[in-house]
Amino acid sequence: MKPGMQMIPASFRMNNLLRHSGSLFFLASLIVSFPKLSPAQNMPSPGGSGLYTKLVWHDEFDQTGLLDPDKWAYDTGFIANHEIQYYTLRRKENAFIENGLLDIIARNDSINSGGQMHPISSARIKTQGKQAWTYGRIEVRAKIPSTLGTWPAIWMLGSNINTVGWPACGEIDIMEHVGFMPDTLHFNEHSKKTDKGTRLFYASPEKDFHIYAIEWFPDRIDWYFDGGKVFTFRNDHSGSGSWPYDTPQFIILNLAFGGDWGGAKGVNIKSLPQHFYIDYVRVYQ
Repeated sequence: MKPGMQMIPASFRMNNLLRHSGSLFFLASLIVSFPKLSPAQNMPSPGGSGLYTKLVWHDEFDQTGLLDPDKWAYDTGFIANHEIQYYTLRRKENAFIENGLLDIIARNDSINSGGQMHPISSARIKTQGKQAWTYGRIEVRAKIPSTLGTWPAIWMLGSNINTVGWPACGEIDIMEHVGFMPDTLHFNEHSKKTDKGTRLFYASPEKDFHIYAIEWFPDRIDWYFDGGKVFTFRNDHSGSGSWPYDTPQFIILNLAFGGDWGGAKGVNIKSLPQHFYIDYVRVYQ
């Protein structure tokens, strides 16, 4: 999600979901309430097309310690958007697995890196160089933080970013949230010619775990929140400028603090640390 983009209306609002499909809402609430699923779980959560059912990659975050280096890499330093956090490399204070959860933590801890002091630290992890996918269902169960300045995101970028650049590589924002809009979730895509998406009102999404997912096909991408479809972006068949989504993309999980969008209404440094919990990441094809 980039500041100033023009939102389009949601194709499926949550209030309609609650009004017209009580059983689906009940099912979604069960997903939130149940304990984490077993690594042996091979089927996607309820909701979705049912067309992608083969589990081809996953991380259940069941082993205490740092992330599996065969699955995850790190972005480090100050990356983009004038964010004030410094992303660290394999630092347990910013990304650590415990009790079956990955905890990405933004801290006000004044770390020293390369002889320079950085007041705010966090983590940004990715599957770039490890694994990428073309088409499929990407499903993440997570619990976001929410305070003035937080900007958690679950998203994807094209693996060809180093050759074609951004936004020509394409960006799929499975979920973004900014703390100054506490009751709003954002679902978007960005390419050279398109910036499409929607925002969904949901009261206090930070209070529980929720399932954020996309289903990516040659002709469209569908976004899901707790099993309900919230947005569809369609291939207009006009070329890669508006549909760069026919080449592999990798997954990114990060917790930014401040920046052009996250800090648009200021930041509350006294609220740190803030935690972004991820239960699992699963890819189906």
